[in-house]
Amino acid sequence: MDKKVERIRELVDKLNEAAKAYYQENREIMSNYEYDKLYDELEALEKETGIVLSNSPTIKVGYELLSSLPKEAHEQPMLSLDKTKEIHVLKEWLGDKKGILSWKLDGLTIVLTYADGELVKAVTRGNGEVGEVVTNNARVFRNLPLKISHKGNLVLRGEAVIRYSDFERINREIEDVDAKYKNPRNLCSGSVRQLNNRITAERNVYFFAFSIVRVDDPGLDNFRSAHLKWLKGQGFDVVEYKEVDSANLEDTVKWFSEQAVNTDYPADGLVLAFDDIEYGRSLGTTAKFPKDSIAFKWQDEVRETKLLKIEWSASRTGLINPIAVFEPVELEGTTVKRASVHNISVMESLGLGIGDTVGVYKANMIIPQISYNLTRSRNVKIPENCPVCGGETKIRQENGIKFLYCVNSDCLAKQIKSLTHFVSRDAMGIDGFSEATIVKFVEKGFIKDYADIFRLERFRDEIVEMEGFGEKSYNNLIDSINKARKTTAVRLLYSMGIPNIGLSNAKRICNYFGHDWDLIENATAEQLTNIAGIGEIMANEYVAFFSVEKNRRRIQELLGEIELVKENITNEEKIFENIRFVVTGSVNHFKNRAELKNAIEERGGKVTDSVTSSTDYLINNDISSTSTKNKKAKELGVPIITEEQLLQWISEGIRPGK
Repeated sequence: MDKKVERIRELVDKLNEAAKAYYQENREIMSNYEYDKLYDELEALEKETGIVLSNSPTIKVGYELLSSLPKEAHEQPMLSLDKTKEIHVLKEWLGDKKGILSWKLDGLTIVLTYADGELVKAVTRGNGEVGEVVTNNARVFRNLPLKISHKGNLVLRGEAVIRYSDFERINREIEDVDAKYKNPRNLCSGSVRQLNNRITAERNVYFFAFSIVRVDDPGLDNFRSAHLKWLKGQGFDVVEYKEVDSANLEDTVKWFSEQAVNTDYPADGLVLAFDDIEYGRSLGTTAKFPKDSIAFKWQDEVRETKLLKIEWSASRTGLINPIAVFEPVELEGTTVKRASVHNISVMESLGLGIGDTVGVYKANMIIPQISYNLTRSRNVKIPENCPVCGGETKIRQENGIKFLYCVNSDCLAKQIKSLTHFVSRDAMGIDGFSEATIVKFVEKGFIKDYADIFRLERFRDEIVEMEGFGEKSYNNLIDSINKARKTTAVRLLYSMGIPNIGLSNAKRICNYFGHDWDLIENATAEQLTNIAGIGEIMANEYVAFFSVEKNRRRIQELLGEIELVKENITNEEKIFENIRFVVTGSVNHFKNRAELKNAIEERGGKVTDSVTSSTDYLINNDISSTSTKNKKAKELGVPIITEEQLLQWISEGIRPGK
C-alpha cells in the first residue's frame, strides 16, 4: 500500500506542476497525451486504494464562505505537555522503555474525524476541552487525504503548519509593518480559522498526523510506531519520528537538532512518547499534563565573542537601525557575525561598546540576537548624520522606546520607499517588483522616477546579465509592468504617496470627481472638504502636493506611459456610512487588512490608523489584548469588536448603533 500511496503523491505533484505551467505560466512541460495518461493512472490508483488527496486534480475544490465557526467539545481533553531542556531528564523519564521521538511542530493542533472513508469533521484544539469546527478549511489543506481506504470510524490528531518559505512570502506581500505576522504559528492559526476557505487554500497549510485517538480496527497493534505506519498507509503525512531507547536517545536528539537548521517546517522542540500506548495510558495524567509523553525544548546555544563595531542601516521609512558586528562565531551549525540591535533603547540597555564581550544566540535557532554584555563600556556614539545621504538625524520616542531617524526628505532610502509604494499591490500593482529589485535598479541608474519603471526595456541586456535575473525573470517583470500600464485613477492617486491619502481616501476623492484625472489633480481645498472624511489639514496637504511643479511634471511624464480606465463602482448598501473604524492585530477572516478595509469602505465606512474620541469601533480579534490601541479604546469608551461581529453586520445588512 505504501508504494501506491507514494505513487499517488508523485502523480498529484507532477500533474499539478504541469497544470500550473500550462494555465498560469503559458508553457508546456508535458504533452496532452502524457498528461492524460498520468491522469488516468492517478484515477485508477485512487479508485483502487480509496485514497484521494485534497490537492488531487481529479477533484474540484468548492470554496465556501461561512458566517461563523461553531464550537464543539472534544471526546478526550487535550492536555499540554510537561517540558524539559535537559537530555538527562528525558533519559530518566524513558527509563528502560522504548520511545517515539518526533518533531514538536509549531502550528495549530487539529482533531480529524473520518467515517465511511471520508473526512467528516475537523476541530481545532481550542482550550483543550472545546475547539472550533474548521472542516471547511481542512478540506483545502495542501496534503490532507479527503478519502481513505479505511471504512470504519477514525479520529486522529495532528498539527496544521505553514512553512517558513510561505510565511516569508505572505509577509513580503503585506506593506503595513504592524500587520505583518509575527511567526508562522500566528499565520497558521489565522489561516485555519478563516470563514472563507479560499484564503486558507492560498496560504498553503500542511497537516502532519501524530496520534490516533480512536479507530475501529481491532487488528491494529497497540504501539505508536504501528499507528504512525498505518496512518501513512492511509495517505497521511505523519510527523517525522525516530524509534529510541536510552542507548540512542541522546544521539537522536542531536540528529534532530542538526536537521532543525534546514527544515522548512517550524518546530520549537521535540516530543518523546512511550511506544507502548497501553503502558502510557496506565500512568494516567496530572491535573495539567499527560504522563505518556514529554516535550523537549531546545537549549539556546550561546557563544561569547568580541563586538567589533556598530553599523547603522537606514530603512525606506527614514528609520536607522543599529546592527552589531562581532568576531565570527559558530551557532547552530552556521557562522554568525552580525545581529540586529533593533533600536537605541535596546542598545543602551545592553550598554554596548566597541571591544565589549557579548553573548550571542539564535532566537528560535534562526535569528541572531545579543543576550548579554559582560563589559558594558557604553562607548558607541549615535550618528548625527544619516549613513545614506549624510543628512541630519534625530532621536524620536515612540511608546517610550527611542528610535533614530533621518529627517532629510530627499534621502535615497526614502526615494526607494516611494518607489516601493508606487509598485505595491494596491497602488500600481506590479507583481514581482520587490524592494530589493528597486534598490538594484536605482543603484544601476535604471530608475530615477516613476515613469522610468515603464522604460526598463531600454536596459534589457544589462538586466538579463544581473545576478538573480535571467531571460525568464526579465520577461516576467516586463509582462507585469506592461499589465500595469492600464490602471485606474484610484490606483494612480494612491500610488503618489500623498500624506494621509490612503486607499480609502483616494477612492472617495476619485468617486467625488467622477474619476476625471484633470479634476482630481486640480481639486481645491474647498472642494475636498466637501467630501466625507476629508478634513481641512488633509485637504491643504493634498493641494500643496499638486501645487509643486516637480510633482505635476512627474505625473505628466507618467501619464505618457499609462492609460487610465474607469473603475467599477460598488453598489453595496452603505450600512457603515459615517462610521469610523480602527483595525489592529492580525486578521483571521480576510486575506489581509486591505481586504478588510475595502469591505468597510464599500459600505460607506472609514478606516483610520489611531483610536481617538471620534472612533466608533476598534476591530481586534484579541479583545483581551493589553495593546496600546485596546487600552486607548477602553479609556475612551470605544467598543472593541471582532471580525465575527463585523461579518455578522455585513451578512445581515445591519447598521450598527453608534
